[in-house]
Formats: sequence, C-alpha cells, structure tokens
Amino acid sequence: MTGLADLEDIGVDARRGGFSRHGYDLAELELRAWFTAEAQARGLAVECDRNGNLWAWWGAPGDGAVVTGSHLDSVPGGGAFDGPLGVVSALAAVDVLRGRGFTPGKPFAVVVFAEEEGGRFGVACLGSRLLAGAIEPAAALRLSDPDGVTLAEAMRSAGLDPARVGRDPEALKRIGTFVELHVEQGRGLVDLGVPVGVASSILAHGRWRVTVSGEGNHAGATLMVDRRDPMVAAAQVVLAVRRSALAVEGARATVGRLVPNPGGTNVIPSSVDLWLDARADDDARTRAVVAEIAAAAESAAAEEGCVVTMTEESYGDTVVFDPVLRDSLAGVLGGVPALPTGAGHDAGILAAHVPTAMLFVRNPTGISHAPAEFAEDADCAAGVTALADVLESLAR
Repeated sequence: MTGLADLEDIGVDARRGGFSRHGYDLAELELRAWFTAEAQARGLAVECDRNGNLWAWWGAPGDGAVVTGSHLDSVPGGGAFDGPLGVVSALAAVDVLRGRGFTPGKPFAVVVFAEEEGGRFGVACLGSRLLAGAIEPAAALRLSDPDGVTLAEAMRSAGLDPARVGRDPEALKRIGTFVELHVEQGRGLVDLGVPVGVASSILAHGRWRVTVSGEGNHAGATLMVDRRDPMVAAAQVVLAVRRSALAVEGARATVGRLVPNPGGTNVIPSSVDLWLDARADDDARTRAVVAEIAAAAESAAAEEGCVVTMTEESYGDTVVFDPVLRDSLAGVLGGVPALPTGAGHDAGILAAHVPTAMLFVRNPTGISHAPAEFAEDADCAAGVTALADVLESLAR
C-alpha cells in the first residue's frame, strides 16, 4: 500500500524479524517526522500535545472535531500494519475526500497517539491514557525501559517537557467523535468473507508483573536439594497461566516476557520477573483468571522456598463501543458486520469520554503482533474508501 511502503525500512528488526519501533526511540521518532512531513505536505497544521500525541488539523482546530488516526509504534518484532495502517489510511482518506471536493463542516484532525503498544515502557495506550487521565502523571513518568531510561528522560530527549504531562481536558474537548481504522487482529473478516467491518467491543484486559525471589547461587556447586530456585517456580507459574485461562470460556492469558536476574548460564537466578497479559469477556472473568494464577504462583513459590509478588501495571474494563455510532457507520458502509476484539486500542481508552468507533480491515493470515501480519492492497484500499465515507458522513 502506498504510504506503508515509505515506512518499510524504518525500525526493521534483523534479530526478531518484523519491526521494533517503540515510544521515543530512533525508529519511532523517524516515523513521527515522516507523519509531520506528510501532513504538512497536505496543508495540515501539525502540533504536539503535552503528552506527546501528534495532531494534524485540516482547517482551524476547534472543539467537537471529527478525529481519526492510530499509532506508529510497535511491539518488539511486530508486523507492518498494526498502527501504521490506521495512520496511513487516515492521510489517504483526506486525499480521497479532497478528490471528491469535500470540505469538512466541522473541525477535523488526524492524530498519532504515543506509545500505544507499551513495547518500551510497559503500559499500553500511554499517550491516550495520559490525555484522558487514566494514569497518574507521576507514575507514568517513573516508568522505565529495559535499559533503565525513564519515560521522563525519553520525553525530554525528544524535546518534550515532562512537567506538562497529564490529563488534558482541552484536548478531550476537541474530540467530538473518534474513528480508528486498524488491521483486524484475528480471522473474523476472513471467515465472513468481507474486507471491512466495525468493532463492537474490546475484552477486559490487563498486565501484571510477577516477581519470584529466591537465592542466587552457583549452578555447579549447589546441590539440587539445597536450592531456592525462582526459575523453577516461574516455570510453574507459566503453566498455571495456561491452565487458568483454559478453565474460563473465552479467556486468554499469556506470558510473553520472562527476565531472570542476573541471567548467567551457570548461575541460579536470585529472582525472575515475568509479565502476565490476561483477558476475558468481562471484568469478573478476567479478575477470576488472574486470582487463580496468583494463588498458583503463591503455591509454586512456597514449594521452592521462594516468595512471589504480583503487581498490576495496567488494566482496562470491557469496552462497548457507542452502539448508535457503530450502527450508523455500519449503515453508511452498507451493513458491514460488527466484531468484538481481544486487542486493546486508543479508541478503547477514549470510549469512556467521547463517542468512538473502529473500522477493521481484513487480515488473511489472522496473525498480528508478528511479522506474518498482513492485509491485501485491495482490502487496504477498501478500508481507505470506507474510512473516507464515514468521515464524510460525520464531518458534513
């Protein structure tokens, strides 16, 4: 797709495959510069808000705007479409609308939210959470990446003022409606045989940091019976995560990152950190899965002579997108299907404050957050047309 091709050399991850583009790192800053240049080339006025989100205005900024966009960052080794497709499609939709001779009758903006994936600082949708007041500024600024760089330091190095971070009621007031286009993260549209759909809801989901602490020691000099090995307990936690999720219909739970300390091949670790991602249809089911995992972690740690702590790093309850807006957009598009999603999005954060909706573009592989993520050019074009149609209906 034109536009995405401009980004194919930015943030390539030779080790993992795919792309690694994280909030305020060199790749993500290059993408932000690309967006700014593309927006300005279209005559859009670009500004950066106090939380690092980029806004490109078609005409004068104002309250009650029709806003579209997504994010440009990725998970480690992510695909080419998650995030960038929504941004590229938003700019392309502006081109389509201008080609139709359309001029918005309301304020209109394209937005790029910062650090949506949480790939660097661990909290997803950080830019929209800060804007909406869904995370305390002090807590956010203390977040650090694997190299120990804090969010405050990263923002400062990117030319932003950390002292201004926090809830932004003026920015919220400017959003009258938010529509986010995204590649589908699943096979719903593939199974239905259609290129575009709308979102109905987002599963309740959160992230927890689990730390198992034991006793570091020599791998060769320490008898097996004398060990307090947190890696053994951590392995049991990983297995418990799978068991607990399978026991609750529709639940999903994942350990995608595990870090032993100090991390030597011939060293029994002194502690192991692992990160749990848990999701289910509603808050009660999600909390039940996490509670069962926590109990299993306590038992596994005690059996190995270790201790465990579990800290919630982020959480979002079930999001049901505005049904009136959803049905209106589906009608504009000729009755396309409405699908739930297990993936979190900036639209889900904003849904508690303003009417939001999402469009999905078919992903023939059904894979996301991995290099095999994909969308056909024809489906991407259909997504741009659909986005332009709904934006025109909202911005008349």
